[in-house]
Amino acid sequence: MIDNTFIYLEFLRKTCLPWPGVTEKLCYGTPGFYVNKKLFARMKEDGETLVVQSLIREKWILKDPLTYFITDHYLNYDYMLINLQRVAPEELTELLQTAWYNRAPRKLQQQYEENNHE
Repeated sequence: MIDNTFIYLEFLRKTCLPWPGVTEKLCYGTPGFYVNKKLFARMKEDGETLVVQSLIREKWILKDPLTYFITDHYLNYDYMLINLQRVAPEELTELLQTAWYNRAPRKLQQQYEENNHE
């Protein structure tokens, strides 16, 4: 489990930290990723589950409930849980990017778009 946690965290850092305004700091004792002081993703305490902000979590849960799910705690929040052992890297990148975009202010969104459409 520990080895996988480091692999997951390295993937998250390589994916998220280059985006405009992203910072990493502890959230409930685990690494969390923020944009403009707003949390968009964090590792759960088990090191194998990721909490990600999502406005369309039902779509993902219906697609693959073993990979994407929520617990009662998240019923009233716009977050879902992702089993990192099962998720495809491309889908995880897409979900993280969408979560970042949902939380980022327009100025950072524009900066991202300019940097990626040159």
